[in-house]
Amino acid sequence: MPKSLPIIDRPQRWDAAFDPDMLDAVVDALLSVPPFSLMQPKNFPAKLSLRDILKNDTRVKTFRRGEIVLRQGDYGTSAFMVLSGTVRVVLNPGLSSSVLGRHTSPRKGIFATIAQLWSGSKEPESSKQSRQNLGPDVLLEEDEPRVFLQDVPRVLNKHKTAVMGQGEFFGELAALTRMPRAASVFADSDDASLLEIRWQGLRDLMKFDDSLRKHIDHLYRENALRTALREIPIFRGLSQESLAKVIASVEFATYGDYDWSGDYKRRAQADGSHAEEPVIALEGDYPNGVIFIRSGFARVSQKFGNGERTLNYLGAGKVYGLQTIAHNWRKPEDRIPLQYTLRVMGYTHVITVPTDVMETVVLPTVPKEQLPPLIMPVENEEAAPSGPAQKISEEMLEFVTDNRFLNGTAAMLIDLDRCTRCDDCVRACAVTHDNNPRFLRHGPSSGKLMVANACMHCADPVCMIGCPTGAIHRDEFEGEVVINPATCIGCQICFNHCPYDAIRMVEIRNEEGEFLIDKESKPILRATKCDLCVGQSTGPACQRACPHGALARVNMSDIDTFANWLKQ
Repeated sequence: MPKSLPIIDRPQRWDAAFDPDMLDAVVDALLSVPPFSLMQPKNFPAKLSLRDILKNDTRVKTFRRGEIVLRQGDYGTSAFMVLSGTVRVVLNPGLSSSVLGRHTSPRKGIFATIAQLWSGSKEPESSKQSRQNLGPDVLLEEDEPRVFLQDVPRVLNKHKTAVMGQGEFFGELAALTRMPRAASVFADSDDASLLEIRWQGLRDLMKFDDSLRKHIDHLYRENALRTALREIPIFRGLSQESLAKVIASVEFATYGDYDWSGDYKRRAQADGSHAEEPVIALEGDYPNGVIFIRSGFARVSQKFGNGERTLNYLGAGKVYGLQTIAHNWRKPEDRIPLQYTLRVMGYTHVITVPTDVMETVVLPTVPKEQLPPLIMPVENEEAAPSGPAQKISEEMLEFVTDNRFLNGTAAMLIDLDRCTRCDDCVRACAVTHDNNPRFLRHGPSSGKLMVANACMHCADPVCMIGCPTGAIHRDEFEGEVVINPATCIGCQICFNHCPYDAIRMVEIRNEEGEFLIDKESKPILRATKCDLCVGQSTGPACQRACPHGALARVNMSDIDTFANWLKQ
C-alpha cells in the first residue's frame, strides 16, 4: 500500500510577525492615536483586520540621539511614524559615506595595480579588526548593528536639516516604490520612539483605508511628482497651472510581487519556470492613459500566432501608450486600441496620466515635430516586429527577459565561441581580491552567449533591501554596488535576495590564516561579490585580462550596445 503524503498547514501571511513580542497593550495604544484612531475597522476584512495588521506588521523601535534611522541611497522595505521624540532629516548636502557607516574605496594608480602581480600570496579573505574604516564621525555598536553619529552639533552646522515630530511619517515612498531612500534620517532626541511598518502592512492599510492612502499620495504629489514630471520631455512646455492639473489627475499603481527575487529563485530551482507576469495594459483594450514606469521593469509584447513575442522591455523613466493616445488625438476619426501588451517583470511602480488630460492639457502644448509618429496599419501579421527584436533574435530577447538580465548595468557576458577556458579572467580577479575570485565562470547560456554568475550592479539592486548596517551600498563615485567588510555582519540577507546567485558567503580568516569562529564555534561569515574592481583605475580586471576579447561588462538596458556585442 503506498505511503500517504504528509498533510501540513499552508503557510500563512503572518507565520512570521515583524515583532514576535509585540504586546496587545502596545496595539491598544496605537489604535488610540491618529491616523489609526481615524480608521474604520469595519473597512478591513476579517483575515486582514486593522488590529492584526498592527499586531503583525509593525514594531516599536527606540533610537538614541545621533543614531541613524535611514541612510540616503539605501533600499528599504519599511516606513516609519514618529510616536514620541523627534528625528532630523538631512536635506542638503547629504551625509558622507564615512558618516553613514560606509567605506569609500580609494582608487589605485597604474603602478599599484601592476604591483599586485608580485605582491606575494595572501590568505583568501583574511581580516583585520577593520572598524577603523568607518571613519571618525561614526560608531558601530558591537551588540547590535546600529550606527551612531558621534558629533551631532558639527553635522547640524554643516548640513541643512528638518525636524519631524509626533505623528509624522517618513520612508513610505521608498518602501512602496522600490526606490532608494531620498534622504538620511537620524534621531534628534534621546529615546525617540518610532513605529516601523513593513511594506506589506503599509500596503494593506492604504488599500482598506482612504485616509492613509490619501496622506501618502499627497506627500508624493507635493514632494516628488512635480520634479519627476518635469524630467519627461512632453511635460516641459506646460505652464505651472497646467502642470498642477496633470499632478491632480495622476493615478498611482504597483504591480507584481515586492519580493519577486525570492519567488523567482524558488520557482526556477524547482522546475525551471519563471514567475507569472501580471498585465498592466492589454493589447486591444482602450488606452486609459499614458503609463510612466517609475521603478522596476515591464515587458512589451505583441500577439503572434497562438502566443506572444517580446518586443521590448521598459525600465524607470520609460513610457507606454503615448503613441496610441497621440495617434487618436490627431486622427479622432481613426481611433485605434492599444497595439501592445505591457506586463510586470518582478515588481513595478507606475504613474498614469488619464487620456482626457493628455488630450486636453498636455498634447496641445507639444510641438508637432516632437509628437510620436502616426501608427500605420499592419498588413502582414507575420511581419518582423519593430523595436529591439529587429536587432536581436527573438530567442535571445526572450532569454534576456525571462532571466531578468535586463536589470544589469554591468552584466558579465562571455562569448563561448571565443572563450578558450584559460581562466585568465578568474586569476586576474583573484589577484585583485586577496586570492578570492569574486565570480564564477559559469551561468545561464543561449547560443554563444553565457551570462556569468557575477554581480551585474543592477539598476534595481534587490540585494540592498534589508541590509541592517548599510554594508552593501552604491559606491559614491560611479554607483557600483559594493560591500564594506567593516560593517558586514554576515547576516546573509543580501545573499538570499540576489536572484542571480552573484553573492557568496565566505569564511573569514585572521592574518595568520586561521578561521575565525564565534562563541558557539560557528564560522564567521562575510558576504563577497564582484565590486567591478572599484579601486582599480584600469577597470575590471577580468575583462582586461581576457586574451581573446571573449568577455565584456555590458549594460543590458542598452539594446544597441548589447546587439553590437553579439554581432562582433
